[in-house]
Amino acid sequence: MQSKRWLVQSPRSEAADQELKEYPPIIRQILFNRGYGSGDAARRFLRAESVAETSPWKLMGMQETIERICKAMDQKEPIVIYGDYDVDGVTATALLVELLQSLGGNAREYIPNRFDEGYGINNDALKALKQDGVTLVISVDCGIRSPAEAAYAGELGLDLIITDHHQPANDLPKAYAIVNPKQTGDEYPDKELAGVGVAYKIAEALIEARKSDFDKSQLLDLVALGTVADLAPLTGENRYLVRKGLERIRATSRQGLFSLANVAELNISLTTATNIGFVLGPRLNAAGRLESALAAFELLTTRDVMRAGQLALQLDQNNRDRQALTRLIQEQAEAMVLADDPQADILFAVHPDFNTGVVGLAASRLAETYYRPAVVGQIGDETTRCSCRSIPEFHITEALDRCADLLVRHGGHKAAAGFTVRNENLNELKARLKEYAKNELGGKELKPTLTSDGEISLADLKPELLKYLGDLQPTGFGNPDAVFVTRGARIKTSRTVGAEGKHLKLTVSDGKAFFDAIGFRLGHLQPDFLVDMKADLMYTFETNEFNGRSYLQLNLRDIKSSGIPD
Repeated sequence: MQSKRWLVQSPRSEAADQELKEYPPIIRQILFNRGYGSGDAARRFLRAESVAETSPWKLMGMQETIERICKAMDQKEPIVIYGDYDVDGVTATALLVELLQSLGGNAREYIPNRFDEGYGINNDALKALKQDGVTLVISVDCGIRSPAEAAYAGELGLDLIITDHHQPANDLPKAYAIVNPKQTGDEYPDKELAGVGVAYKIAEALIEARKSDFDKSQLLDLVALGTVADLAPLTGENRYLVRKGLERIRATSRQGLFSLANVAELNISLTTATNIGFVLGPRLNAAGRLESALAAFELLTTRDVMRAGQLALQLDQNNRDRQALTRLIQEQAEAMVLADDPQADILFAVHPDFNTGVVGLAASRLAETYYRPAVVGQIGDETTRCSCRSIPEFHITEALDRCADLLVRHGGHKAAAGFTVRNENLNELKARLKEYAKNELGGKELKPTLTSDGEISLADLKPELLKYLGDLQPTGFGNPDAVFVTRGARIKTSRTVGAEGKHLKLTVSDGKAFFDAIGFRLGHLQPDFLVDMKADLMYTFETNEFNGRSYLQLNLRDIKSSGIPD
């Protein structure tokens, strides 16, 4: 396990202190750290109005897309929404199918099977859809790196509209239209929409073009689910959409979502972005990881109470199975890395028995444990399919771009990617990625950095502070929770809790205030922090709801003995 570096943000400026004087000092510092140094900017941020919704018509390709969809609707053409099998893709698919059907369109979903078809658009699916009479296919959350498949659609006489949010390659597919804010020349100001966010902009434009009274806000629960689960930054328009979407989730009329929260023992009326990331999202993802994502799609769209309950139970069990399988593959992958080259700048673990549905999760755990980019994959008869997870210092998709001549397909983001490589090219790919990683990372002191908003005493943690912290929501990737550091807190009780003692449970005091503290996945540190010791704490401040009662607690990000340098 790598040691962590602590970074405490610099104190706010005097000018910001004056501009933000309507807020408590702690909140002034948090706002200043996030770049909101004026009263007006701070108010708009806290109301999630720092960026208003932008007109969907600013997206390149939107005009052609809406005209083609309207033509298909007028002529009763069969339309297929072709989505990815993760939460972003499933919610984007559900969103457009639901809207098109509500507007009278002849629309249905197609979500490929991860195990039989792999990621993205594939020729066999396009051929089958054409033979079934489909004339218009709209991809969501995939397709921007599918030039061969787009060309094949053209040969079949299929109109293919690609909507995506992944980074395009230099040569765009030759499709009927492309909607992706990241394509060169696109003037849409917010480049960080998730796939479901792009689908929502299409929905906005279509509602406007059809002069429909359809209430677009009822789609925002899907936008929130997909955006948070896909780790899109919760800034700009995403922040606005997710905040509005959380309001819809808390008062959901979507039967499947209600049933899923019930099974997960989540009070849906209190749902946060964190709950999406750790409770709802993993269960929706589990279907596509182990079986078929169509179960997640059906759960989000069914109006049948009994069916919703059955699907919720199925996804919950899928998630339990996924957790067990992830632990097994993680252990096997870690053993392979240690046996191969634990000091390598990029970690590799591929095996024929690995399940492609969870290799990304195993790669994520490796990257977190060793703070190195990690590649985990399954070796098939002819090709190997891998998932990659990276660290801030290494752009994994750019690394794959440099090896594109060896790959069948690839794509992703800075922090996460996937690829397929022919088995005869696997060793050369591994060597080239290792060499590239050595050039990029070699000689650097690689340690995860934990950032805090400032130092405070435990006595400063008043209940009224939580109201202001609530205004920071939704928090997550790109808009982190407020994190504090308290120095020299005395430990009053210390124990481990949870399965196999995975979590650290403390009571701490600064002589004036006492708090419970929980450190998830920090149980291994318990022998180092015993009663009466003094420790420096890095944590978030929260309300814990448990067994019908609530109390204030510290959620530990890290802990170290007092006096040890940051």
